[in-house]
Amino acid sequence: MTEPQTITLTRKKYNTLLTRQEELEEKLAALDADDGNRIPHEVALAIMRGESPFVAFRHHLGITLRDLSRRTGIGASYLSEIERGIKSGSTAALLRIATVFGTTIDTLLTTQSRTAKSKK
Repeated sequence: MTEPQTITLTRKKYNTLLTRQEELEEKLAALDADDGNRIPHEVALAIMRGESPFVAFRHHLGITLRDLSRRTGIGASYLSEIERGIKSGSTAALLRIATVFGTTIDTLLTTQSRTAKSKK
């Protein structure tokens, strides 16, 4: 029968490991609870200033319209029309955009409709 392996740690090192484990467990719990509807603070502020949520998310991620076009496979001109509210965008297009932005279609459309109402 083999002896159990043991490791000797200082109390300080042990407490550091426990603290780190608790932090990681909290982060995992937050990720599990995330339904994709959270909006980064910078994006929320830009939307409150009247910016399109599509533009706000894109700027937050630091990507150009052409970058978004490449990542989604959607033409830049069509994306521009969606951003400016000229076209509503197909469900497939909105899903691809939301995926790149790390959010949901619902978040994009809900914030888009609030932005449009505030401009009237």
